Amino acid sequence: MYRPAQLAGYLALLLTAGALLVGSVLAPIEMPSGTIGIQLGILFTAAVAGVIEHRRELEAFEPTAFGRTDAVNAVAVVIGAVVTYALSVHAGVGPVLASALVGLAAGLAVPKVGAPVYCGSFVGMASPAVFGSLESVALAGVVAGLGFVATTESFGGVGGKLGTLAMFGCLATAALLGLEFATPGAPQWELAHLIVPVAVAGAIATVVLSVRLEWGAVVGSGVVGVIASVVFPLAVPAFGATLAAVAFCASFVGMSSTERLSGLVQIGVAGGLSGLVFLLVTPAFGGSGGKLGTIAFVSCIALIGVVEIYGTVSD
Repeated sequence: MYRPAQLAGYLALLLTAGALLVGSVLAPIEMPSGTIGIQLGILFTAAVAGVIEHRRELEAFEPTAFGRTDAVNAVAVVIGAVVTYALSVHAGVGPVLASALVGLAAGLAVPKVGAPVYCGSFVGMASPAVFGSLESVALAGVVAGLGFVATTESFGGVGGKLGTLAMFGCLATAALLGLEFATPGAPQWELAHLIVPVAVAGAIATVVLSVRLEWGAVVGSGVVGVIASVVFPLAVPAFGATLAAVAFCASFVGMSSTERLSGLVQIGVAGGLSGLVFLLVTPAFGGSGGKLGTIAFVSCIALIGVVEIYGTVSD
């Protein structure tokens, strides 16, 4: 992929992550005191990680022409988006279970395109109240597919990258078609004592499945998503869907490579952070596909930024 496209993809990832945080700060919802400071702190550390990423990788991009593999991957993203939306909305499966099933099936049956199909599945999690047709979802999938191809060398191994690309496709499509996102909802702070531990467990469970058992990141995350979307609603009907979404979100943190987040401690911390960010960004971009993945991406790069800052200061 040529350098201008690589740069555009790199910026799309950072701007989407930033938009989610900024959107939550600007949302007309009363938040507990101190949350804006936390949001800005996360944004700052994520920005530090982005600058370091630029210095380490962006300057080393190798320009290549758009090839057959790129085309296949882009099409796979679109297919994942349409199939997931159809399962979620038309078959009534629901977004979390639909995405997890599509990712799991792709990871097992066609592992070579498992990642792009999974990326597309996050687009397909979009709410029909915002994306009311398969055509709009397909368009978002096309944009996300182009982003997938353009970011092959950007933020490799950072959990939540696929979802961030999906959200970028949804935001771009919403802007192009004049779609309005759902009315902001208030965060469920009363569930924080459950959300954060569930997020930690979801992230660690994914690492165990994907790395320790060598199932791979897509399959590991898909398994966690399927189990969470079945177990939590049955165990706690009142808020089981929320906990399932949190666990699925944290599973994307667990998709991070060991080079990015080393050890279960860092994975657990990033997972817990994703639970906090899940609450903080509730008011922003309701109904957009890829939001859970973007939460995971923000959490991962924020922790990476903290580690980098600590390393610089300690040196």
